Amino acid sequence: MTPLILITLVLLWQFVLLGYTFTLAGNAADEAVRAATAAAPGEREAACEQAGLDKLPGAWSGRVSCSTGGGYVTADVHLDVPVLFPGTIAFPFQVDGHAGAVEEDRD
Repeated sequence: MTPLILITLVLLWQFVLLGYTFTLAGNAADEAVRAATAAAPGEREAACEQAGLDKLPGAWSGRVSCSTGGGYVTADVHLDVPVLFPGTIAFPFQVDGHAGAVEEDRD
């Protein structure tokens, strides 16, 4: 019975990590697009990437990509899902977060 309980706990913990990674990706995308809309047009991409990565804990690795077009700014965050312990090995798939916002009007 003990091995079954341990396997169940390990699987539950892995699902918690997967859910937390989804939450981190969504939050990082929101923060990235918020920073991009507040930045000057020439500085948007750098501000977007920096804000997206700043909101991630050090154990999660990933990348942030931003784009602007038609008065709309979007940010995509791609995070690796850790296996059991954040900061060690990761699964071969990624979790994606996406956010978009309208550019702020500059007077």
